[in-house]
Amino acid sequence: MKKNALLALVAGLFTMGAAQAGTTLDAVKARGYVICGVNTSAPGFSNANSRGEWEGLDVDVCRAVAAATLGDDKKVKFVPLTSPQRFTALQSGEIDLLSRQTTWTMTRDTTQGVMFVDAVYYDGQSFMVPKDLGVKSVKELDGATVCIQAGTSTEKTLSSYFNAHNMTFKPVVFDAVEAVQGAFLSGRCDVYTTDMSDLAGARLRAQDPSQYEILSEVISKEPMAPAVRQGDDQWFQIVRWTVNAFIEAEELGLNRENCDAQRKSSESPDVRTILGVGDDMGKAIGLDKEWSYRIIKQVGNYGDSWAKHFGPKSALNLPRGPNRLWTEGGLMYAKPIR
Repeated sequence: MKKNALLALVAGLFTMGAAQAGTTLDAVKARGYVICGVNTSAPGFSNANSRGEWEGLDVDVCRAVAAATLGDDKKVKFVPLTSPQRFTALQSGEIDLLSRQTTWTMTRDTTQGVMFVDAVYYDGQSFMVPKDLGVKSVKELDGATVCIQAGTSTEKTLSSYFNAHNMTFKPVVFDAVEAVQGAFLSGRCDVYTTDMSDLAGARLRAQDPSQYEILSEVISKEPMAPAVRQGDDQWFQIVRWTVNAFIEAEELGLNRENCDAQRKSSESPDVRTILGVGDDMGKAIGLDKEWSYRIIKQVGNYGDSWAKHFGPKSALNLPRGPNRLWTEGGLMYAKPIR
């Protein structure tokens, strides 16, 4: 190929890529709201309350993206999705963002046409049993009937664990999480297995939650992360840095109540930047200078969200564990916004 023709080809490819860049942000702005895929019912993550309003950590991530891109955290349409539906909905463009308790794995990252942005919750697969079953360890579950949700990595992890320990099980599989939980609580299965946070939420549905026990063993690593479609680097960066701003706000001690005062008085370069009065980091991702300030002012910080939905005053009352900040021995670590 001649040099001029090669240069023309490269230029054409660059132009085509540039034309495709930012298409999700353009669509969101034209539409006036972010379309966010969430779980159908998962206390702590995404759940419609008695007023029909969506709430939870995954919901707050969606609201933070709306605050950053549209200036209003309420400009979100929530689409409840089952596990088998979630990736198809994202790939087809039905949703802009998947924020639905989805484990970040290599297979999903490389074969589903999606990109995971950053972990927002570290969990692990465990087991819940009725106390009257008399089981205290997973090793006592040989031959058990196990309730599982379809379209998740749960069954594969379960099979690997049981095979490694020369154990067998009988799966009872449902698409919707409500059906799985209902089957277990009605006695159709001996055991319910999923992530520990989901088990805690399922137990709340029981007439007497004290009659159910979550076993102490954890048999997997489940880093939960929001995901976007492949092919739109700008939108990927917007969601990634929204998540990081959400976490960094907690690291810097910033919340909805103090952010305005800190905006006026703080001399910290990091604080001033994230509050929109220091370096302009918004232009790097196609947003304005106050994108991260709006996240904090309208939604809060990661720790506030975690405490509200999972902490001691919540119905779930879960230990924060690995979801603590790195400065407190946890795994939550914001990449520097600078």
